[in-house]
Amino acid sequence: MTPFQSGIIAEASSDALFITLNVNKSEIKPFKNTLAAAPELIEGIQQQFPEAALHASIGLSSQIWDTLDTKRPQLLSPFPHIVGQETEILPTDVDLVLHIRSSRRDVTYQLGTTLFAAFGKSVTLVEEVNCFKYLDNRDLTGFVDGTENPEGEKRKAVALVDDEDPDFKNGSYFNLMRFVHDLAKWEKEDLKTQEDIYGRTKHSNQEYPSAEKSVHAHTKRTSLKDEQGRSLEILRHSMPFASLTEKGLMFASYSKNPVIFNRMLESMVKGDEQGNTDHLMKYTRATTGQAFFVPSNHWLMSLV
Repeated sequence: MTPFQSGIIAEASSDALFITLNVNKSEIKPFKNTLAAAPELIEGIQQQFPEAALHASIGLSSQIWDTLDTKRPQLLSPFPHIVGQETEILPTDVDLVLHIRSSRRDVTYQLGTTLFAAFGKSVTLVEEVNCFKYLDNRDLTGFVDGTENPEGEKRKAVALVDDEDPDFKNGSYFNLMRFVHDLAKWEKEDLKTQEDIYGRTKHSNQEYPSAEKSVHAHTKRTSLKDEQGRSLEILRHSMPFASLTEKGLMFASYSKNPVIFNRMLESMVKGDEQGNTDHLMKYTRATTGQAFFVPSNHWLMSLV
């Protein structure tokens, strides 16, 4: 068992399940006991299906944290409320998230069902969203998603809290948003317009040179740097979801510092100093916005 929850840095999966829940405050003791048992429960099912690349993360929001521990992660806060000229992002924080993923839908289902049953009356279901790999890791808009993700050991450096907050080392800040796309509107745009909105080519997935990007391009608005000129990075695990009537993206990201995600979202919605916003937001709307901390396995097991 790794010190961090395996769902944080494992490579991309072909299947995912996002479950959000609220905690029944009268059942805090059994809830804590289930959290403490969860790492071994997850590991047991991983061992049953070693070929399935099964991984999971359990995250807790700021609104439930203080009922579980007298200490709290230094940067844990509610999801930000961001208002732009054309878009408003509303926080819809819940107590708990289960992020489960694998290469097999049946195994993802098995772990999701087992965890939900283990929590029993201590939780109430808010939402469950099943996601899938679309073509070669593309969003339903047809563009490759997560191209700039860190690779190898850098994934840990980007996603995991280190000695800057020693009580919560090997944890991660997790942001989750459910975007519903207006694909009918999107598909009316010609190829060049779509590519300009993303700032990369659609079929060959080549990013535009910086000088050729529109100030409204998605890759422009999300490519931020710190005061030293270093790129600000998050680790994305976003995946599409779809039914016959609703299609979109579950945007999921991990980071050692949630301020990076907040700055990216503000850059998209509020824009830069001249008010230049991300024009991709004209074709999608966020129906949820949630912030969590995914603690280490050691922290979870200490709750018993």
